Amino acid sequence: MIRVALPFGAGTPEEKRGHYRDALRQAGIEPVEGVADLAGLDGLLLAGGTDVDPALYGAAPEVETEDPDRVRDRLEGALLDEALGRDLPVLAICRGLQFLNVHLGGTLRQHIEDHKKPKVRDAHTVKIAPGSRLHTILEAQEYVVNSRHHQSADRVGQGLAVTATAPGGVIEALELPARRFVLAVQWHPEARTDGPDARLFDAFRKAMRGGR
Repeated sequence: MIRVALPFGAGTPEEKRGHYRDALRQAGIEPVEGVADLAGLDGLLLAGGTDVDPALYGAAPEVETEDPDRVRDRLEGALLDEALGRDLPVLAICRGLQFLNVHLGGTLRQHIEDHKKPKVRDAHTVKIAPGSRLHTILEAQEYVVNSRHHQSADRVGQGLAVTATAPGGVIEALELPARRFVLAVQWHPEARTDGPDARLFDAFRKAMRGGR
């Protein structure tokens, strides 16, 4: 059985947790919560949630920025270091993209307008870089996504490549080419696994030990 770490913040609602569990299980992956390390696991999924602590990228919080969950930030930092050190596959979603970027030395825009539309299934298009892993998975250079965030990556972290952008230049996907599989998307594919977004979870499974 393929098993991945799925950390959450203490305040993550059960309904949101369920979407990630269901998406992983639909792809043949068993989520494991409440872990302190990745021993015996095959990968790491960094999920959505509260804003990343601005102190991690040397900034003061702006008015719109939520109170940080420093316990979650520390845990996810340790898990991400372990995953990158062992070259375990990482899939990062929404806050997960932002945390990955910050952890690798990047920064965030703490508030952007018109990207938080939690009830809209198809919010806007993104342009996907030809030849990227994301392009290979989704088989498209333009793709329609949902949008539930009010922050975005700004300065890109070390080694990361921007592989999708929204109109106006908002970063919608990042990849780490130096690792076997590190893919981050700003939208929420776990909410749309009845369509092509399911391919992201299938690709995540295939990148892991024993994945087919």
